Amino acid sequence: MPTLPWGPDVHDLVIRGAEVVDGSGLPGRRADVAVDGQVIVDVGNGVGAAHRVIEADGLVLTPGFVDIHTHFDGQATWDPHLTPSCWHGVTTAVMGNCGVGFAPARPGGHEALIDIMEGVEDIPGAALSDGIRWDWETFPDYLDALERTGRSLDLAAQVPHAAVRSYVMGERSLEDATAEDLAAMADIVEAAVSAGAVGFATGRTAGHRDTAGRTVPGTLAPERELEAMMDALVAGGGGVFQLTPAGVGGEMAGDRRGSMDEELQWIVRLGVASGQPLTFLVMEQGGPEPEDWRPWFEAVHRANAGGARLHPQVGSRCFGVLMGHQSKLNPFRHRPTYAQLAGLPLDRRVVELRRPEVRSRILGERADRRGPMALDRFGRGGFENLFPLGADLDYEPAPEASVASIARREGRDPWEVAYDLLLDFDGREFLLLPLLNYGGGSYDGLRQMMLDPSTVQGLGDAGAHVGLVSDASMTTYLLTHWARDRRRGPQLPLETVVRRLTRDPAELYGFHDRGVIAVGRKADLNLIDHGRLHLLHPHQVADLPGGAGRLVQRSEGYVATFVSGEQVLDHDELTGTLPGSLVRSGRSV
Repeated sequence: MPTLPWGPDVHDLVIRGAEVVDGSGLPGRRADVAVDGQVIVDVGNGVGAAHRVIEADGLVLTPGFVDIHTHFDGQATWDPHLTPSCWHGVTTAVMGNCGVGFAPARPGGHEALIDIMEGVEDIPGAALSDGIRWDWETFPDYLDALERTGRSLDLAAQVPHAAVRSYVMGERSLEDATAEDLAAMADIVEAAVSAGAVGFATGRTAGHRDTAGRTVPGTLAPERELEAMMDALVAGGGGVFQLTPAGVGGEMAGDRRGSMDEELQWIVRLGVASGQPLTFLVMEQGGPEPEDWRPWFEAVHRANAGGARLHPQVGSRCFGVLMGHQSKLNPFRHRPTYAQLAGLPLDRRVVELRRPEVRSRILGERADRRGPMALDRFGRGGFENLFPLGADLDYEPAPEASVASIARREGRDPWEVAYDLLLDFDGREFLLLPLLNYGGGSYDGLRQMMLDPSTVQGLGDAGAHVGLVSDASMTTYLLTHWARDRRRGPQLPLETVVRRLTRDPAELYGFHDRGVIAVGRKADLNLIDHGRLHLLHPHQVADLPGGAGRLVQRSEGYVATFVSGEQVLDHDELTGTLPGSLVRSGRSV
């Protein structure tokens, strides 16, 4: 047997006796894994001696997770650890999704891009203004700037449609593009992909608007513009075309019903004509037609049989918001007495809210109907779809767990129930409002979507929507709820869950050096105490630039996370090492 060129007599690291769930989709097996430098060099039994040995009996070893739907475009310039993804097994993150980002960027055009990102992705504009170091103009410049920054995880970037349109068209960016505009945009996309962008991203949902309520550039782009961007993507070397289609949010986002069907027509045409991988967001709508996603999937299957490479991108739990005293949304936030207390630190605010006279005054005040998520706009029927998260963090609650059901059982007003629930856990409780991916009041439809072989896992939105949710924890949720804890329906095999977090997204984006535990692959690994793994309660921190706040959710049970053979997480805590790098298209370890 020939000697492997990277194999020394004593390995750098051996993880011994773990249950290796290797990302292939096959069941786990007990094995040792040896690492030299950045690379896995042996998988089996008796792999030899090592400078460092980790005894992993009873632990699960997986490849590092590849999160293809993040919004770290600004955070990547100031946060070397890319929190919170680093706490949830992610070793490679893809950003630039939904067509929003910060490159290319003309001098003088920075605030417009910040307004778009703040409006679409709920990232505080002040934090972006304080934190981003604008040492680039073109997209290749942006990639170079990212590459100069050390970080815990690997990072890849897609070129965002809104930024490209803004760069080329300026104040005309919401108008129809001329032939000259299209040519200039195509040149930018081709150059970006040639420099290492792993794809092109666009967003078309009516719910995406900037802080002034204006449509995001590119939202209404005609098919000829999208074809031009795809041609430029191919000319630059190829990559993934990612889109957030019109209709994905249903009536909630103001999109007219049926627009998803119209979107699929051009998506299929573009996918068949280009042969490039194309991923688009799909969510179960709920309401009177909770299974309206099935015809969309049938269209995808027909297109893929004809040569397309279409991949609906699905989440692992409901798309919704968390209401609470730490959230931007609170059922009582616009009532005058509560508004007077809102600026107090949480512990002092809770003391005040527990005073009987304050409780009585707030509950008796006139409801303010401002804001699309104000419960007063939903009426009392809104309480039927509002659930306490609880100590067990129940993201798949049964109908009888709703605030309305509790109120009926206890003979109380649902507003009183909501008020009292939000004071649980010293005021740190949240009320979950599922909006999508919760058809029929369960995840049965979502499970079927995840089991479809054409789909990929995503929608965690790491780095975004920081005042309303912390869905970057969806990776851990897949491992816990779906592979161990689900009781309201069938679970998913652990090997299926791991494959969806590793090999499948890596292959979609052409990251062929990672995603599977095998000889020659990059040593991105998670060592997990799966029996003990669990999510912690979301909580607010003020760690963004300028002291801006956000919700984060951590976990316990990640014994170790390795990136390129270096340990970045030790028993759920960062080690401070920064082995991560920029992943450019077509290049591997």
